[in-house]
Amino acid sequence: MPRPIGPRKIYRYSAEFKATAVALSRLDGVAVQDVARELDIHPFMLSRWRKQAREGKIVAKKPKLDEQTAAQLKELRELKRQHKRLKLEHEILKKAIRFSSERKQRSSSSWKRTEPDSQSE
Repeated sequence: MPRPIGPRKIYRYSAEFKATAVALSRLDGVAVQDVARELDIHPFMLSRWRKQAREGKIVAKKPKLDEQTAAQLKELRELKRQHKRLKLEHEILKKAIRFSSERKQRSSSSWKRTEPDSQSE
């Protein structure tokens, strides 16, 4: 069996690490999968830790995020909110342009058909 390339995975995590991971995953606007990916753990493992924390099996001091991390998470939430709003605005503008061009095509083609023919007079 070939040896895996890259750093060796840690298979045992401290209660403090688990509690911090659980606390991060419970923040508003933060997905469990995103936290797991950033901590380089499997999302199922984080979900299991969340369940153990609910059951009281993972007990650690209440993790306190440093100011820089909290500020980054706040900025990330704000950027995601703005991105969502901009995507919605973009979709509305695309629909408006489509509607406007369809309306122009209909009105210009109907005008040409209803115009009296100068040769028939």
